Amino acid sequence: MPKLTPKVILEGTRLTFKTEIAFALNEHPRVVGPRKYRYHSPLISAEWCAFTNFPWGRGLINFEPQEEDLAMETYQTWVRLFELQRYYSWIVDRFHISTQIYQWRTYGKRYDFSWLEDRIWPLGFRLVYCTRTPESFEAARAERLKVSGKPSQYDDLQAFIDEQELFRPLVAESTLPSFTVDISDNNVPNAVERIADWLEQAGGLYM
Repeated sequence: MPKLTPKVILEGTRLTFKTEIAFALNEHPRVVGPRKYRYHSPLISAEWCAFTNFPWGRGLINFEPQEEDLAMETYQTWVRLFELQRYYSWIVDRFHISTQIYQWRTYGKRYDFSWLEDRIWPLGFRLVYCTRTPESFEAARAERLKVSGKPSQYDDLQAFIDEQELFRPLVAESTLPSFTVDISDNNVPNAVERIADWLEQAGGLYM
């Protein structure tokens, strides 16, 4: 069979189970092939707080204005790495759209990432927008609090509900092929199957 090389960016506000979906996609036989043992296939995130030497610090999404050059160089580096290793699978848990929304809401600055999409589109990257109904956030928070190391970050559910509305137009404006998956029922396996179906039907599994 042809080599599986899916490239997926998962976007959405908090509590839309993007990370759970990312891990499941990265081990799904329909997406990355059957595996007899686990190995280190790449799963990366713009949410890594790699700009600061303390927990829950800053990174590619929530960088401060004086860190703009660092953030843009990091994005350039990731894109170049994707280009150099195009014949492999890449699962990305939050990326440039999350950055656009945070920076606009926090600092009133709009970042143009058309250059980024222009470069990753030929590599076969696809965008999956994870969403849920407003009334389903409460149950999602209850699940997350069972494992969260910082429960206070989920205190204000309205902030996530409001942010979710900002994702919709940016996802619609993206030049990347996109798919919206509703996770209101908290059923991650079902969501992953729907994403796998879409990737198969849309030709998103191969270069």
